[in-house]
Amino acid sequence: MDDAPERPHTRPRATAEDALPGDPGKEELVARMIRVDQAGEYGAVRIYEGQLAVLRGTPAGDKIEEMLAQEHEHLAAFNKMIVERRVRPTALQPLWHLAGFALGAATAALGPRAAMACTVAVEEVIGKHYGEQADRLGEDEAPLREQIESFRDDELDHLETAVEHGAYETPGYELLAGAVKAGSRMAIWLSSRL
Repeated sequence: MDDAPERPHTRPRATAEDALPGDPGKEELVARMIRVDQAGEYGAVRIYEGQLAVLRGTPAGDKIEEMLAQEHEHLAAFNKMIVERRVRPTALQPLWHLAGFALGAATAALGPRAAMACTVAVEEVIGKHYGEQADRLGEDEAPLREQIESFRDDELDHLETAVEHGAYETPGYELLAGAVKAGSRMAIWLSSRL
């Protein structure tokens, strides 16, 4: 028997040797990450702005304003990366401008808990997305990986805040959350490519 201590499970990082024909190269992969993350943070800002259009001045609105302030910081960081790395933003930003606000306002119109259910659904998808991105970035992209991991932690804090504010108590939570998650995953896929 081997007496070596067990090592915690770690996910192996993808390498160039793991790439398949047609897979994007490292530069394109990083550009896609920045493009989709900038689009996602823009969409998050618009969702919270839509929720605030309905819930400003309420206890839920106060929490939403705090989360929105963090999303503005995330968006500013990705806007800077877009310029510094000369990454083309998504062509779908006008759509996310309207869709994000509409989703935020519609869920808030259903009540503060529904707005929080929307937050849980979006942040769950984004937290997983950021985690997967961090796993794919090598040491040569350590600053970007650290930034993404920091933002992931903020997004997961938003998720916890939304749970504390009754997200799971929303009537029809599973249906609402499922629809929002599906839309979020589709937005990620589209924004990374278009």
